[in-house]
Amino acid sequence: MTATFGYRDVDASEKAGLVRGVFDRVASRYDLMNDLMSAGVHRLWKDAAAARLNPQPGELILDVAGGTGDMARRYARMARRAQERRGGEDARIVVIDYNAEMTGEGIAKGAPPEVAWAVGDAQALPVPDASADAYSISFGLRNVTDVAAALREARRVLKPGGRFMCLEFSRPVSEALQKAYDAYSFKVIPFIGDKVTGDRDAYQYLVESIRRFPDQRTLARMMTEAGFARTGFTNFTGGVAALHTGWAI
Repeated sequence: MTATFGYRDVDASEKAGLVRGVFDRVASRYDLMNDLMSAGVHRLWKDAAAARLNPQPGELILDVAGGTGDMARRYARMARRAQERRGGEDARIVVIDYNAEMTGEGIAKGAPPEVAWAVGDAQALPVPDASADAYSISFGLRNVTDVAAALREARRVLKPGGRFMCLEFSRPVSEALQKAYDAYSFKVIPFIGDKVTGDRDAYQYLVESIRRFPDQRTLARMMTEAGFARTGFTNFTGGVAALHTGWAI
């Protein structure tokens, strides 16, 4: 079996190590690069996604491929505000990421007590069946070796009625936007990555991996095939990113 690694096709057994190497090299500047590459727009996407997930007191929320905990901190704040209004137990947010360097950066930054950290594989989560109230994966699904397997694993760990959310780069909806986005992606992002992290190749991989990832409708169909119901998506910034949602029924 093969898997995509940017524009290359590699042996499936090699991809996880290659991706881990990319994030090992850029972990210390990862959050800064997100701000620079998107001019801060990624924060608006993440705020909208967190509001859609709507964390509640007492819930177990899995933030898979959660990296430095950017989304987890949002979930904790929102769940705490809901708890202040209505009472209830503390929410539990577990960041699970394949890369220990990324979780280490997140731990070093500090996090609210609701957030815990673990190193784990999105295709084999260290979580019992039907145990989580919500599952999110933000800008991480395209990095797994087998997207369909990761979706099935997400379905496995969710309770009946559990919520699935995937925020990911996607396909611009107009040809003009696609051309402008391509020009920016291939010329500017690797340049910024080189200047900020000293690793142009890591951000060349980022750009290429987005182009190889399934488009909005294809990913929604894969979610349905994995067992999710009421699947759908919302485009952000004309489809540069998309928020996919589904339910474990």
